[in-house]
Amino acid sequence: MSTAPERDTLVFVANAGDGTIGRYRFDRQTEKLESLGTTEAGNNVMPLAVSPDQRFLYAAVRSEPLRVLSYRIDPDSGDLTPLGSGALQGSMAYIAVDRSGRYLLAASYGDSCVSVSPIDADGVAGDATQTVEVGTHAHAILTSPDNRYAFATSLGDDHIEQFHFDGTLAPNDPPRIDTAQAEGPRHLVFSPCGRFIYVLGEFSADVTTFAFDAESGQLTELSVCPGIAEGSSLAHGMRQQDIPEGDDTPRIWAADLHVSPNGRHLYVSERTSSTLNVLAVDPNTGAARFIESVETVSRPRGFEIDPLGGYLIAAGELSDHLALYRIDDSDGRLSHVSDAPAGNQANWVEIVAYD
Repeated sequence: MSTAPERDTLVFVANAGDGTIGRYRFDRQTEKLESLGTTEAGNNVMPLAVSPDQRFLYAAVRSEPLRVLSYRIDPDSGDLTPLGSGALQGSMAYIAVDRSGRYLLAASYGDSCVSVSPIDADGVAGDATQTVEVGTHAHAILTSPDNRYAFATSLGDDHIEQFHFDGTLAPNDPPRIDTAQAEGPRHLVFSPCGRFIYVLGEFSADVTTFAFDAESGQLTELSVCPGIAEGSSLAHGMRQQDIPEGDDTPRIWAADLHVSPNGRHLYVSERTSSTLNVLAVDPNTGAARFIESVETVSRPRGFEIDPLGGYLIAAGELSDHLALYRIDDSDGRLSHVSDAPAGNQANWVEIVAYD
């Protein structure tokens, strides 16, 4: 049981099938999620992002008109107040707010591009002012801890785009680095210390550790760790549209990746097996080591770790509920503690904790 001090904690979940954002309050004493209702968003609402000051929530809608919605978060009630809408030039699979809170970055799988949208003083993300074509099937984009660089995954071309960032994106030198062939780089996260970046391969479930050079903004591959149990019966993954008709071979289909606030553990979701997988991390080298695999909600596309590090909440696209897990302080292992009702095609989770 976590002994961390009490905080009022809010949870937001995108429900693509309902076109809503589910709102919850997390009670640490009872270890349960209390539903606060839903907020209308738009058909196929998917990626969410929270501003660094935790005052605003952003949601990308992947149906026409393609757009990002901005909401003010009420820390007392958990209500979301709509503030505005900004046009996007692609169906965005991932969004993130830069470290200053002044820009929203987005990556489009279907349109193979990344974009930058300005965020005004009122917290509203406007129309995208820069859209950059990148490698096939961009899947995620993130700024470095110092906000001077940005990195985007190109799942279809097995590489990571490297950018300078000052409110606009400009290619670094070199502009990209390769990952393993047929890896399908999907999501990426920085270590809390800022020295490493971890990249999840959708088709292998491998987690690759890269060193981040804060001077040059360059990444250097250091090590690779399996993100699912050794001896898994799953075949190597591939794009869903490339699977031959009638081929029902169970294949790796990794989805989300997060690091614990203390930097000692990584968590990977795999959709075919509906599992959450725990990896230990060496804080000195960034090298990861597989620990355990835990069955979870059906097709866990998205999950999130609570900012205090004591809990994890998972959403499943084919599940009617969210699953809440306690994280063991010593070894990072997961213990299921409760469930809460979820909307249709729940796919993305954001957690906001207030002092």
